[in-house]
Amino acid sequence: MSRNTSSPTPEALHALAEDLRVAGMKLRRRLREESNVGDFTPSQMQVLALLEREGPATVTALARAQGMRPQSMGETLSALKAAGFVNGAPDPNDGRQTVLSLTPAFRKKIKAARAAREDWLFRTIQTHFSPAEQQQLAIGVDLLKRLIDS
Repeated sequence: MSRNTSSPTPEALHALAEDLRVAGMKLRRRLREESNVGDFTPSQMQVLALLEREGPATVTALARAQGMRPQSMGETLSALKAAGFVNGAPDPNDGRQTVLSLTPAFRKKIKAARAAREDWLFRTIQTHFSPAEQQQLAIGVDLLKRLIDS
């Protein structure tokens, strides 16, 4: 877009939206490459993210949160348990249920992956952007936060 003060055309805004979407996808892919946590199916990733964000949960609660049958969730969890990423313990409120949580080893792996992504971002910003560009990038991040929160 040009730097004049006139409002951008709808076509220019559509192009900006497309560029932003593509850049976001490429950044996400690059960050994933920098911190290989593992190859997961989308449903496995959602379950792991939910357990990390919300804490321990039953199969039923996880299935409800993902909009799937408990039997299907059981299949998803079986692979995660076999890989040592999730473990279960009896539900203190209902002995018939199992409460699932992330294993300490997987939590450690998540922490290391986040550190690798952040380190890559830090090094890339530091070495590939001038101080003025770093300031522009900071302004861009603030704008992205506003976009996300709107």
